[in-house]
Amino acid sequence: MSSQIDCDRSVCNFCKSCENLSRCARCKVTFYCSKEHQKKDWKKHKHTCREIVGLGNSVEAKYGNTVHNRASAPLPVEGSSESEILCAVDETLTDNHCDEKNSVDNNLKYKSSMAIKYFPEISLTSSGALFEHHIEDDVLEEMCKNIVQDLNYYGLCVLDNFLGFEIGQKVLAEVLKIKGMGALRDGQLVSSKGKAKEDLKTIRSDQICWVHGKEEYSKHIGYLINKVDKLITRANKMENNGKLGKYNINNRTKAMVACYPGSGTHYVKHVDNPNRDGRCITAIYYPNLNWDVRRCGGLLRIFPEGWREDKVADIEPLFDRLIFFWSDRRNPHEVQPAFETRYAITLWYFDAAEREEALRRFEEARRGQLEKSPTPST
Repeated sequence: MSSQIDCDRSVCNFCKSCENLSRCARCKVTFYCSKEHQKKDWKKHKHTCREIVGLGNSVEAKYGNTVHNRASAPLPVEGSSESEILCAVDETLTDNHCDEKNSVDNNLKYKSSMAIKYFPEISLTSSGALFEHHIEDDVLEEMCKNIVQDLNYYGLCVLDNFLGFEIGQKVLAEVLKIKGMGALRDGQLVSSKGKAKEDLKTIRSDQICWVHGKEEYSKHIGYLINKVDKLITRANKMENNGKLGKYNINNRTKAMVACYPGSGTHYVKHVDNPNRDGRCITAIYYPNLNWDVRRCGGLLRIFPEGWREDKVADIEPLFDRLIFFWSDRRNPHEVQPAFETRYAITLWYFDAAEREEALRRFEEARRGQLEKSPTPST
């Protein structure tokens, strides 16, 4: 046990005494009046102790240098654009088409480490595909277990070397082609009324494009989407899948291709889904070759709810890295200034019940606007 501390309301977890208390040296939360009582209570306490440590110290063991002491003061929390999400076509988690000669499992390594617009709803069900993933079932199962476990305990999950170098390069080539086509537009915010364009850029300065994954120029992005879909749908249906089991995930957005064109472009601390629009999981893939965060910046910093107050998760946008995290207020995050061109591909997965309720609210608001509109004179 650690050194003694003063106590007025804390008690021994075994005998409820408030005398001679010391903290458990492992979790630093639970108190005991003696080593003897700590040993007697260990069988009961160890599960709680490990969970608490899982939200603090063991995060560092799990993710290594991605976890750091909080270094910056909290920034204003801005929401991602509802209009962008509402206008983005929802997609079924289906097999998209991509012509790939090489078997993916040869390269696969993973490490867990209001303008309202309707859109077609597509179920996340399997359909016939020209191409099936060559991933061994036990590998896919293990990856899903890591996603479930890490979302459950940490609120985020990191998988490295997700597609393999060859396919990752092809995804990057398609992103560069999208940029070259001039398809990227400035990202928007939930509330931008009264704000000048340059003022908006002080909050969010990325450029984006929504991609289906079935366009002629995005076949490998479609392959990436298909593979992420497989992970999410399988993990969502697994037994004993913890917090993920609370959701019924049967659709998602299109893929949002984002570019931070250097020169300090960034996105301040924000929450993806602050208003219950249906998004429950954010998935981000990074195709940035030879990224050095010390030189290039562009760090993704996450402030997960439930972690110790002095801890944040710093995720470098490394080539062929895929991350998942909860989309709601549990995971405020920021993209720190990027000094080289930084790319990301983001998918948001919807919970069916919350999404249905969000659409109902938006439809009611739309009807209310129509009713308030003046009737044209004849």
